[in-house]
Amino acid sequence: MSISFDNRVAIVTGAGAGLGRSHALALAKRGVKVVVNDLGGSVSGEGASSEAAEKVVEEIKAAGGEAIANGASVTDPDGVGAMVEQAMSAYGHIDILVNNAGVLRDKSFSKMTLEDFRFVLDVHLMGSVTCTKAVWDHMREREYGRIVMTSSSSGLYGNFGQSNYGAAKMGLVGLMNVLHIEGAKKGIHVNTLAPTAATRMTEGLIPEEMLKLMTPESVTAALLYLVCDEAPSRLILAAGAGGYAATRITETDGISLAPDHQTPEEIQARMEEILSEDGEQMLEDGSGQTMKFLQKAMARG
Repeated sequence: MSISFDNRVAIVTGAGAGLGRSHALALAKRGVKVVVNDLGGSVSGEGASSEAAEKVVEEIKAAGGEAIANGASVTDPDGVGAMVEQAMSAYGHIDILVNNAGVLRDKSFSKMTLEDFRFVLDVHLMGSVTCTKAVWDHMREREYGRIVMTSSSSGLYGNFGQSNYGAAKMGLVGLMNVLHIEGAKKGIHVNTLAPTAATRMTEGLIPEEMLKLMTPESVTAALLYLVCDEAPSRLILAAGAGGYAATRITETDGISLAPDHQTPEEIQARMEEILSEDGEQMLEDGSGQTMKFLQKAMARG
C-alpha cells in the first residue's frame, strides 16, 4: 500500500545538503510542502549562507513541488520562532518536524575543549529541543504531529573522538522517550532515525567503493516511514546502505537481594544472573524499573 502525505507540511532542519537535502526532496516529491532550513555553515559550524537552502528550494520547485527556504540557526530561539511563523504564514499548519541539523568537532576527550563540547550539544540536542518546542503546542492543538530526532551509532554505541557528538546523540533518545509519552494522547508520534550515509561528515572515513552503497536516499526511505500517518512512536530506526534495523534499549530481569545481602561482594558474585538475558524486556517508562524492583522485593518476603 502506497504511503500518502496529502496536505502535509514539514520543516526539515539542516536541509541544504546531505541527508537533510535528501529528506526534503523526497518529502516534496510525495506532495509535502517543505520548509528547507539550513544555516549554510561548514561541517564544524562556521559561517552562514542562505544559498544552500535556496538551491534545494529551486530543485523542489523545478520538480513541481512547493517549498520555502529558511536560514535560521536551530540554536537561536527567536530565529526558530520566526521560521515557524514563516511556515504558518505560507501553509497554515505544520505536521512534520525533522530534526536533522548537525555539526562535528571531533577530538579525543583529553584534547577537546569545553567550548567544542557545548557547541555540538547546543546544535544537536538543544537545537532539536528548540525546534520541537516551537512546534509542540501547535501540534498538540491540532492533535497531530510527526517528529523525528536524528541520532547516531556514535551515541548508541560509542565512537573514538566523538564524546560531544555521542553525548548529544544519545540525549536525543532520552528526549524522544519522554516526548513519546507526553505526546501520545495528542496524536504526536516521536521517533529517532539512526543513519549512516555518505555525506560531508563521512568524507575521508570510508573507502570510496563502499561510500557508493551508502546513499542518503537509502536513509531517507526510513525517514519517510517515520513521519507518515501510520508511523510508529518511540522507535529507533537504524538505516544505511539499504539496511534497516531497530535499536532497542532493554533491561535484564535481574535479581533481588535481601537487606543483609545488599553488598558489592554479593553483586559481584551474582553478575552472571544479573546479566542473563532470560526475561529481558523493553520498559514503557521510568516507573517500570521501579515497579519491577519493588515487586521482586515484595516477592522476596
